[in-house]
Amino acid sequence: MPVPEPNDVPSARGWLGRLGEWCARHFVIVFVVWLAALGGMQGLDKAFGGSFSDNFDLPGTQSVRGLDVLKEHDPKTGGTSSPVVLHDAARPLADVSAQVSSTVAALQKLPHVLAAANPLLVPSTPSKGGQTTGPVSADGRTAYITVRFDTSPVLLGEDTVRGVDRAVTPLRTAGVQVEYGGPLGELARPKPDDRLSEAIGFGAAVVVLLIGFGSVLAAVVPLVAALAGVVTGLAWLGLLAAAFTFSTVSPTLATMMGLGVGIDYALFLLTRHRQNVMDGMDVAVSAGRSVATNGRAVLVSGCTVIVALAGLWACGIPFVGRLGTAAGLTVVTGVLAALTLVPALLGLIGRRVDRYRVRTPVAETTPHREGKERGGWHRYAGRLARHPWRFLVAGVAVVGILAIPLFSLRLGHIGDGADPVSFTDRRAFDLMSAAFGPGSNGPLTVVVDGTAVPPADWSALVRQVGGALAHLPGAAVVGPLQTSPDGDVLSATVIPAASPQDASTTDLVNRLKDTVLPRTVAGTAAHSYVTGFTAVQVDFADLLSSRLPLIIAIVVCLAFLLILAVFHGLLVALKAAALNIVSIGASYGVVVAVFQWGWGGPALGVHGTVPIESYVPMMMFAIVFGLSMDYEIFLLSRVQEAWLRTGDSQGSVAYALEITARVITCAALIMTSVFAAFLISSNVTVKMLGLGLAVSVLIDATVVRLVLVPASMTLLGRSNWWAPRWLDRMLPRIRTEGPTPGQ
Repeated sequence: MPVPEPNDVPSARGWLGRLGEWCARHFVIVFVVWLAALGGMQGLDKAFGGSFSDNFDLPGTQSVRGLDVLKEHDPKTGGTSSPVVLHDAARPLADVSAQVSSTVAALQKLPHVLAAANPLLVPSTPSKGGQTTGPVSADGRTAYITVRFDTSPVLLGEDTVRGVDRAVTPLRTAGVQVEYGGPLGELARPKPDDRLSEAIGFGAAVVVLLIGFGSVLAAVVPLVAALAGVVTGLAWLGLLAAAFTFSTVSPTLATMMGLGVGIDYALFLLTRHRQNVMDGMDVAVSAGRSVATNGRAVLVSGCTVIVALAGLWACGIPFVGRLGTAAGLTVVTGVLAALTLVPALLGLIGRRVDRYRVRTPVAETTPHREGKERGGWHRYAGRLARHPWRFLVAGVAVVGILAIPLFSLRLGHIGDGADPVSFTDRRAFDLMSAAFGPGSNGPLTVVVDGTAVPPADWSALVRQVGGALAHLPGAAVVGPLQTSPDGDVLSATVIPAASPQDASTTDLVNRLKDTVLPRTVAGTAAHSYVTGFTAVQVDFADLLSSRLPLIIAIVVCLAFLLILAVFHGLLVALKAAALNIVSIGASYGVVVAVFQWGWGGPALGVHGTVPIESYVPMMMFAIVFGLSMDYEIFLLSRVQEAWLRTGDSQGSVAYALEITARVITCAALIMTSVFAAFLISSNVTVKMLGLGLAVSVLIDATVVRLVLVPASMTLLGRSNWWAPRWLDRMLPRIRTEGPTPGQ
């Protein structure tokens, strides 16, 4: 590959340099614009912003088609059902039958309610073990009212919960415990409040910045910029939520991403600026130089993160794609804050950036300066350069061991039983499990559409379906076959023997929809389906599992092409893609060990072992792959900078490692602290994402970026930058950094 001459390098006075210098000289204007944007967006969000829910569409899946068939032929059995669970430890519920009847009548009159069944008027069904499956327990002290809504309750407002609260008032007045399960219980949960997590992450960032760089003002700049970006991005998200359905974890995910990348990006700029100021450069010129150099890396890194998150739309599931959009919004605002607000703050501070200090301030380590004392990172870089194979083998061993649990990964939906007992749906889950068995929390509905079946064959179809369901392994009880009012559809309720999140329940659903029912209706014109909330979640997990390889391929290819276009090194691009996959695999392994195996789960407030939430691996991959490119591009930029200047491949790697190690380590500690702070969230999925992202960043910035990358690049030598001449001529000329002072 031809090595560019110095006159091939674009001037630092490009548009980024001019933007940074202008913002530093006109910081008042920049502050006014940002304050107006913050105030305006917050006002619009308060006035027109929407709400968040975990409802999602899976068009084309068999569970959704089955639900549509029920709605079409028997609207009262369609819709979304939720149990209202009743329990009285002191007496049978038959003693408060008047209050139960009053409650059921009131529930039936609520908006969006299709039907509500009085449990005292419905005969209970014994399970295989003799335990009843409802709607009234064997001792008569627990029962549930099945309420069917015309849409998922999570899409309805708080007025629905207040209406249900009013309807059950007679029972609560009589001393009966009333809890809400299913989607209604999710709607009734306390609104997520992650302010403590945000405060902890923010506080941890302050400590790391003060210890790492020694200056109070230098610590404040990244925090202010990140906060401004997060607040603006969340306001945009609120406005989008008014038009589109975003998950309840979207604001939390956006906050995690915004704080993490916002602080990191500002830190990259601040580090270069402080070194320039120490060298005597004018403040505004230094700010422009920092934006022209490190700012280019920030821009490329931010685009990489956004591309990785946008790749989630390739799965074809809007619910997942919008999670990527939510996270991407705060990445965009974080990049904007870094390129405009950070230089403005630096212009305001001037040369006072190190005036208030808690220790001797440090900036970049520049080993080529005469008289500069060689520090620990210099010694480490030299040791790695002398023994690259040792470091490479040790690094591979570490990530390999951490990735072992990955091979037992099981996707699924985290059931209500893992939630805190302060949640009404968790209490409803416990009451249902104790009285009717764990499977009662996730009933399945078998649907057979016989619209096209000739009347002469109808009786035979009924016998076939009934016989197939009579002795069903994994089912606690199978209810009687019901015929729709128009006589075209058969349906039956199947209660699994295990909880909804148990692997055996997933096997039961898959066996029913893939084997039992298709064989039963084979040779007829009937169509079979398995529906219900649990069946939808199983279809969701299966769909994501089948599309995860596509997402991985798309994101890896895009990142490979970006690295190739920027650095024109075929092996550098291949190495970056491969090592990022390795680090993500290790983080997957840690998540599986903690949540699925239960190694430390109880310490995080998770009750029992749980499957990995269906969309978490896909989200983790896109986010971590994008974030890891921050450190990759930052490190490779410095390696290439030294390589183009000296032609010494081994020395360039050692130089880059020494000069970037402190800022990469501090940036990783900050991002890890921000993500880990969300482990105290009451939402198990948020805990899972927080742990996975924290571990991913920690592994990537330490084992991968400080061990595997420099060791492999040292071994590859000049081959790092090789590319066929025809490919090199085709690739665009993209610089992640402008020239450094003195070039």
